[in-house]
Amino acid sequence: MKDVRIVRWPAERSLREELAKSGRARLLMVDPDVAPPIASDPLEDWVRTPCGELDVRARLEGLRLRLERTLELVPELDADGVIRYGDRWAPLPPVEARLTRVLVRRFGAVVSRDDLVAAGWPGGTPGRNALDVHVLRLRRRLEPVHLAIRTVRSRGYLLEPSAAGHGL
Repeated sequence: MKDVRIVRWPAERSLREELAKSGRARLLMVDPDVAPPIASDPLEDWVRTPCGELDVRARLEGLRLRLERTLELVPELDADGVIRYGDRWAPLPPVEARLTRVLVRRFGAVVSRDDLVAAGWPGGTPGRNALDVHVLRLRRRLEPVHLAIRTVRSRGYLLEPSAAGHGL
């Protein structure tokens, strides 16, 4: 099972970003005079230093529990471009499968438009609205699988269970 990493904030900012991209859980140890980052990722938490050992253990255990729950409920995308979530599945065309691969890897976290463009079109830059068109198509294909893509204004997109999928 993946483990929770402890990261000093802001000194290890690049490590935090690397762990987030790879879907690793992390506990940020925030310096006393620094604002903590706003986290929308359920695999991230923080505690301000100095802090007691009981506080750190409680946060680590909470992250471990969320990580276990996330690992159990993460959709899977196979090499043939078939996405599975619970007992549902749907085939995806190549570009949409490449976009989905990144969204699945960061399930429940925001993925930037730049990261999606790089994944969807590794050989070059698509037309101006290509990403928007493919995300729209992908949203429709994921509905029956009980997955939804949410737009996070000025940041990117987030893949999560749809309202219908919370009962899986």
